[in-house]
Amino acid sequence: MRSVSRGGRVAELYPAADHRSGSGQAPATGLSRRRIAGGLAAAVAAGLLPGVSGAQQVPRPQGAPRAPSPGLGDLTRFNSSIVRLDAKVPDDATSAQSLGADRVGTGVILDERTVLTIGYLTLEADAVMVTTASGKRIPASVAGYDHTTGFGLVRTVLPVDGRPMALGDSDRVREKQRVLTLGHGEPEATEIFVLSRKTFAAGWEYLLETAIFTFPPVNNWSGAALISVEDGSLLGVGSLIVNDAASGQQGIPGNLWVPVNLLKPIMADLLAKGRRSEGANPWLGMTTETVRGNLMVVRVTRNGPAESAGVSPGDIVVGVAGEKVTDQAEFYRKVWKVGPAGTTIPLKLLKDGDVRDLAVKSIDRADFLRKATGI
Repeated sequence: MRSVSRGGRVAELYPAADHRSGSGQAPATGLSRRRIAGGLAAAVAAGLLPGVSGAQQVPRPQGAPRAPSPGLGDLTRFNSSIVRLDAKVPDDATSAQSLGADRVGTGVILDERTVLTIGYLTLEADAVMVTTASGKRIPASVAGYDHTTGFGLVRTVLPVDGRPMALGDSDRVREKQRVLTLGHGEPEATEIFVLSRKTFAAGWEYLLETAIFTFPPVNNWSGAALISVEDGSLLGVGSLIVNDAASGQQGIPGNLWVPVNLLKPIMADLLAKGRRSEGANPWLGMTTETVRGNLMVVRVTRNGPAESAGVSPGDIVVGVAGEKVTDQAEFYRKVWKVGPAGTTIPLKLLKDGDVRDLAVKSIDRADFLRKATGI
C-alpha cells in the first residue's frame, strides 16, 4: 500500500489504498494522488475523520513503516473469504457496450457454493469463473441479479475451499466508524473510515437511500468486501469510486458500498428464481443527468420503453404524474410511487421548446436484458 502523501502523521493513519487488485477497472477520472491528498486535508479540516487534527500532520522519517492501528488483529484472516470473478458476456448483449464483454472483479463467499458480488460484473453473463485465494479455479453460473439494489449472486459447480463470511448489520454502520476492505489479489485487508450514510442516485435509474461512503478511496471497488472491525462480518459490497463521498463537504473522493441489509429480504428469491418475486420498480430505459439545474435525458435505451414512447436525448424532465421534479432522486421516487413495473408512467417533458405529456409503459428491467446462463 502507498501513502496518501509522503510523510506526516496523517499519511500514517490514512494510507492511500492504491491496490493492484487486477480488476481491470481504471480509477475514476481525477482521483490522482494530489486529489486524494486534497480530499484528506478537507476531511481533516471538517472533522470528518476520527482521531486526527492538523497538529498531527508532523513529519516522520523517510521510509519509516506505518504504525498499525490497535485492535485490528491479523489483517490476512479474511483472505480465504474473497474470490476473483471472471465473467464473459456475449458481444451482442445489451450491457456489453457500456460494461464490456470481459469483466473482472471480486466476490465474497457466503456458503460453500454461493458467492456475493456487485451485479454489474455478472449482468447478462453466460460464463463465470471463480478463483479462490488458494488458486483453485471453479466454473460457476449467475444465480440471481437485482437491479434495485445492484447485488448479484453466483453459484459454483463445486464447493469452494474458502471460509464463508457472515452477513453483518449494515443499519448499524455510522459516520467516522472504522471498517476494513478487501478485494481479490490483495495481501491483506485495509483500514478505511465511514464518511457518510446518504442517498446515492445515478443516471441508470438507480437509487440507494442509505448508501455507505468511505475514505480513502480504494481501487478494488468492483465487488470488494466492506468488513466490520468488531466481528469480521460483511457490511457492504463495493460498487464505485465517487468524487463526493462526504455529506455537506465538496471535493472529498471515496467509495460507494451497497449495504448488505438490502440483500437479506430478497436473497432467497434470488437463489430460487434469479430475481425478486415481486415489487420490481418500473424501468423506463432512459439515462438522465442534471445539467444547469435541469434534469436532462442524455440517452435512451434502444427499443426500450422511453424510446418507444417518444422520449429523446436532450428532453428535459419537468414532472411525473402531475408533480414537479428537479433532480434524479426525486424523479425516481415519484416514478416508483406511481406503481410497480408494468405501470404506465405519465411524464411531462420540455421537448423542442414545448412542454409535452408522454405516457411511458414501464417494464421490469430484468425482462429487457438477456437472461444470464444459470438463471
